[in-house]
Amino acid sequence: MIDLLPKLEKRAAGADSGDGGCQCAHHPAGEAQGWGKQRARSAAEAGWPNKHTLRILQDFSNEPSSNLTSHSLEKNTAAGERAESFGRMRPSAGKAEDHKPLIGDASGGRTVPAHGASGLSALFEHPLYKIDLPTLTDDDTLFNVNTDIRFYPRTTGNQGWHNDDGNEEEEVFSPTGEVTAESYPNWLRFHIGINRYELYSRHSPVLDALLKDLVIQRITSVGETDGICFQTVLIIQLMLYLSYSSLFFRQTREQETPPDFFYFSDFERHNAEIAAFHLDRILDFRRVPPVAGRLVNMTREIRDVTRDKKLWRTFFISPANNVCFYGECSYYCSTEHALCGKPDQIEGSLAAFLPDLNLAKRKTWRNPWRRSYHKRKKAEWEVDPDYCDEVKQTPPYDRGTRLLDIMDMTIFDFLMGNMDRHHYETFEKFGNDTFIIHLDNGRGFGKHSHDELSILVPLSQCCRVRQSTYLRLQLLAKEEYQLSSLMEESLLRDRLSPILIQPHLLAMDRRLRLVLQVLAGCIEKEGYTSVVEEDLEGDSATHRSPGHR
Repeated sequence: MIDLLPKLEKRAAGADSGDGGCQCAHHPAGEAQGWGKQRARSAAEAGWPNKHTLRILQDFSNEPSSNLTSHSLEKNTAAGERAESFGRMRPSAGKAEDHKPLIGDASGGRTVPAHGASGLSALFEHPLYKIDLPTLTDDDTLFNVNTDIRFYPRTTGNQGWHNDDGNEEEEVFSPTGEVTAESYPNWLRFHIGINRYELYSRHSPVLDALLKDLVIQRITSVGETDGICFQTVLIIQLMLYLSYSSLFFRQTREQETPPDFFYFSDFERHNAEIAAFHLDRILDFRRVPPVAGRLVNMTREIRDVTRDKKLWRTFFISPANNVCFYGECSYYCSTEHALCGKPDQIEGSLAAFLPDLNLAKRKTWRNPWRRSYHKRKKAEWEVDPDYCDEVKQTPPYDRGTRLLDIMDMTIFDFLMGNMDRHHYETFEKFGNDTFIIHLDNGRGFGKHSHDELSILVPLSQCCRVRQSTYLRLQLLAKEEYQLSSLMEESLLRDRLSPILIQPHLLAMDRRLRLVLQVLAGCIEKEGYTSVVEEDLEGDSATHRSPGHR
């Protein structure tokens, strides 16, 4: 790490040059063949100027070129319904990973005892989790399936995912009203269910099936992505569609981020991506794409199926006779930071792709509370207590629900301890009046012994929150709906359970109380009606019309 720090300062921080964040060098493929010739360009990140201006807050990329825009690792996850009872089960210490049962139910996870009551089931029966959406029009759905739109299982655009010989015919899906949605592949059912207000519905049956696909479908091809700065990120093709393998196992569940690590030099964790999906669902945001844990055979399912020669050449056998690889990236891609199996089994998180950018473009926005990504310099929001007043006067935060979405994302990140939220994305079709997609959550759950209060600065500066969010936070702080217990039950469904150790679960309860304390202080200072945005009464209950306050 000592050797890496100067590089991080120069390339990831962009100190005096105003270069904001990690700028990855683009490496055009030099091989004559192989689908690994990927030319995905990440959306260009404009650097933070030395002086804060309105242009900074309004800045966004109109043309993200791939599903990996803004260095977002698209980690989608969909959680199954909570098990009937879990009794705080833990797998026996002596049980080998290879003998873990495969998914036996539609939820995509291990079987849970049938006795006792399910906290998740009770939670989702609560009135706060039964609020209806407004009536959806064609403008509110991402796709109109009654048109001649054609869906491809393999992501197109600039991702370079093509057949080597060019002889295979691409399977095309053209859903229309003439066939039932149940006949579509699970990935397609997920895509056509996206609307202005949510990535998936609360009780969507396709999520459990999609999570199961991510875990048990055969891996047919593997390639490394271009444009990722930190660590190895692979695109994994399953039998029917592309998945995005966000991360592989590097650290044990018990390892915390070292106290001297900067947030931008921290490892990303596969279990954090999995846990983020479950947390997002319990909070009823439903803005994280479906993610599932999978035990991968590095020899049979990666090395032997990849046609990416650069990736293949990074495989080696360690002195301990374990299969390892390190891929190509700016940081942590070397034999010293290799990913090694035991002997060739390794944990990973697989996330379903969002729809192809050729069919559903997304906009990438700079987070107003983005950190400086520098060892010594602070961002403006860190030194200006009135920073939010300027944000509130700047589009798109001066109208609609965007500022409230930022507050939701702030709470979500604080509960995870995620400091790495530099950009966010929205679907272009819905303009400024839609939800923020919660992508790139791998740097969450790094420390359970420390609560990073700076993550809560947007909430304490703006003192704004949705009424629905506020009431759900209060509900999750009650003993009968304790957040840590609900997360533990939900995570037992995942193939790699346990996903989080007990200290991380308890840390979420502690951080939830801190969030409520901040909101209580805001209400005492400014009054309830000025802080809590009513969104539970009248038409379009949880989604006010554009321009509201």
